[in-house]
Amino acid sequence: MNLFSFLQINRNMNQGNQTTITEFILLGLSNQVEKEKFIFVLFLSMYLVTVVGNGLIILAIGLDTHLHTPMYLFLANLSFADISSSSTSVPKMLTNIHTKSQSISYEGCITQMYFSIVFVVIDNFLLGVMAYDRFVAICHPLNYAIIMHSRFCLLLTVCPWVLSNIVALTHTLLANQLVFCNHNTIQHFFCDLAPLLKLSCSDAMINELVKFIVGLSVITFPFALILFSYVCIIRDVLRISSTEGKWKAFSTCGSHLTVVILFYGTIVGVYFFPSSTHPEDTDKIGAVLFTVVTPMMNPFIYSLRNKDMKDALKKLINKRHFLPLMA
Repeated sequence: MNLFSFLQINRNMNQGNQTTITEFILLGLSNQVEKEKFIFVLFLSMYLVTVVGNGLIILAIGLDTHLHTPMYLFLANLSFADISSSSTSVPKMLTNIHTKSQSISYEGCITQMYFSIVFVVIDNFLLGVMAYDRFVAICHPLNYAIIMHSRFCLLLTVCPWVLSNIVALTHTLLANQLVFCNHNTIQHFFCDLAPLLKLSCSDAMINELVKFIVGLSVITFPFALILFSYVCIIRDVLRISSTEGKWKAFSTCGSHLTVVILFYGTIVGVYFFPSSTHPEDTDKIGAVLFTVVTPMMNPFIYSLRNKDMKDALKKLINKRHFLPLMA
């Protein structure tokens, strides 16, 4: 018996005599038909840029032996998570617009929610891991190879995937306990956790409590690691006497710091300072930024601000490495 068969049986037991919801209706980003064509073209373009950009980064890291280091191993995982994050929601939204259908099955909705949680959480953990890597490289350069040995790097790579799946599974199992009565319309473009909880006609207090505690932990611990790492980095860099030395040290972590500011700036801007004019769109805005905009921007940030990455991408694009892959 697979997980979703178990969830379905458990759900049927919880529903009792209640009407069982077999599908949900996703209202999307706009209810205005004339805007749908623009949304379709815009999000298709952004999705293609995300897949191609992050895919090129993964290929470049895999083919260039100079990039077989812990920092680029973590970056390859981040790029894969970014592709996957966009792929959980955007293709389904584009399909719904193209087919003029807004429905998604209950199983499909739960699956979409599960993977959307996985990839947003793993982005958060990976940013913390990458900050720690830069901390060791800049603050303890002579011991970098000893500290960041292959087994430890493997552990730092695997742990975010395991933890993110545990977080997603926790929310999924709790969501499966909820009862959905006659209302099956989701004010969103994909099955996110927050709108699903609002839709339930049973008591979702435990779900909300777990969402708050787990969500706070998932954000706080990686952010604390990032903050600690950069405080130590800035302290050590300021001790360097030459301007050139300071610039070289900061340039090695500039791309990561930019992504961190974009990621956590989104959290603060959307969830701590919601729009006063359209508060009901806060969840949609946050989801678009996390699942579409940030994954699309990451390849540009890492390729434009990182000389090694730019050189690897040039090698990949100029036929010496790229054409053999196509043969």
